[in-house]
Amino acid sequence: MKREQKLIKRRPIPIGDKICEHPLLDRIYRARHVNTSVELDRSFGKLLPPNLLSEIGQGVALLIDALDKQSNIIIVGDFDADGATSTALMMDALSQLGFKNLSYLIPNRFDQGYGLSLDVAEMAVASQAGLVITVDNGISSLEGVAFLKQHNVKVLITDHHLPGENLPIADCIINPNLHDSTFPSKALAGVGVAFYLMLAVRAKLRELKKFDQQSQPHFLDLLDLVALGTIADVVPLDQNNRILAFQGLGQIKKGHCRPGIQALIEVAHRNREKLTAGDLGFAIAPRLNAAGRLDNMSAGVELLLCKEMEKARALAYDLDALNQARREIESGMKEEALRLCQNMPNFEQDLPYAIALYQADWHQGVLGILASRIKDKYHRPTIAFADDKEGILRGSARSIEGIHIRDILERVNSLYPDMLVKFGGHAMAAGLSLKTEYLSDFQKAFNQVVKDWVKDDSMQGIIWTDGELTPDLLSISTAELINQAGPWGQAFPEPIFEGEFKILQQRLLKDAHLKLLIEPKNGGPLLDAIAFNIDRSLYPDLSLKEVRLVYKLNINEFRGQRNLQLLVEHIEPLN
Repeated sequence: MKREQKLIKRRPIPIGDKICEHPLLDRIYRARHVNTSVELDRSFGKLLPPNLLSEIGQGVALLIDALDKQSNIIIVGDFDADGATSTALMMDALSQLGFKNLSYLIPNRFDQGYGLSLDVAEMAVASQAGLVITVDNGISSLEGVAFLKQHNVKVLITDHHLPGENLPIADCIINPNLHDSTFPSKALAGVGVAFYLMLAVRAKLRELKKFDQQSQPHFLDLLDLVALGTIADVVPLDQNNRILAFQGLGQIKKGHCRPGIQALIEVAHRNREKLTAGDLGFAIAPRLNAAGRLDNMSAGVELLLCKEMEKARALAYDLDALNQARREIESGMKEEALRLCQNMPNFEQDLPYAIALYQADWHQGVLGILASRIKDKYHRPTIAFADDKEGILRGSARSIEGIHIRDILERVNSLYPDMLVKFGGHAMAAGLSLKTEYLSDFQKAFNQVVKDWVKDDSMQGIIWTDGELTPDLLSISTAELINQAGPWGQAFPEPIFEGEFKILQQRLLKDAHLKLLIEPKNGGPLLDAIAFNIDRSLYPDLSLKEVRLVYKLNINEFRGQRNLQLLVEHIEPLN
């Protein structure tokens, strides 16, 4: 089996004034294009004000009118973690502000599809909605919004996805990515947009003397939802999002979080007091997302709105079981996908520029994860398709750095307007529907458009590191320093280092992970290291004595003992 080829590069460090007193943190921050120490301020006072969001005034007016009339409000969410946290936040905040007639609808991805579809709009009308509020969706819901307006239902869209050529005829659209928006941060998640709207409504009600500074809802209890949704949706962690994530994590670590999130932390076996953004992204969010992938995200929203710890634990255990089932389904699908790749002529020797795979019975709820796994392995934009309804395939796309997947789909659609039924999404992820008879033509068109779009060197898998650590920095204190300097995430990546090491011991752990005892090649402390989910055909390899490792620093806590552990991301033999 051929070893995975990656190019290891060090992040360039712009020349400039010192940002941070600690030399290591200074170089890490500057490599992430932080220009001044002010950008490192994570206090609430540095949050961008809500009134900078276009149309937020109209949104507030709609809600104040609905409050005065106690209109029947239906919140339409999405079936991922951002959608679930947005829905729960809107339900919770509006209730605290005095709204009485509140309910929510989460589309079933298998029956109604994404967002405010025509089916969902019909359900809202049947429920006698006076105002429909979308969270984390709506910007592409032309049909659904038109139907609601025909039935005299007011529509308030809150979304963060990129708009298409035409906008829905809603009463108000709040989205930092509207073409005419001047909001300084385009990176807000859906839950961030919802939170901003609730802050603005509260400010207006305070201005109207509905309550004063002391009696108003403080909304600190919403920040756990904001942090979870922001991290889970993998939006860029610019300063504004870092503030939201940092403040929310702080609330959770202090125990000021809702029972549902506490229960998810418990079933994920994480330490609440030491929770990190990585824990939210890789342990908590997948369990919440499992509801929307295999069942219905209403179960996730119910968990987030739950007030009783005992009930929350029961719901969290259900989601944990769903997540385990999801992992098993994903494992089988990945094996099938890899076989499809390897059966393509000359696939390993001459990789295509883009990969589009199809199997009729793949689980639609797991397509996005599958596309991500194949993308990670081959460093190519990837789409996984499965049968949807007669004559239509549903696909989920994931991309690599430098290739905007929604723009790619838009280009394919402009060249071949009959192929795609619909599409939408972000730079790194998108969803689409394709007419079945065009699958082969789409695979060729997708590959060609990506080929025309990029330079060949963009196709090389690159691991960007923050350089080497001197032996004295290979310590628990350095790991703690980095952890406290976060939160880390998309566009503000967790520090990752490289170095040459001697392998003193290696063994397989739980039949899946490579456990190592190592020491720096030129001298230094003995260190534990672990590489998760290694290729069993390559490791353990007792012939390997010296390697270049790419790794993160981690503190392993076991039976009251705390030890430094390197989390190995990549192994490159030196001998």
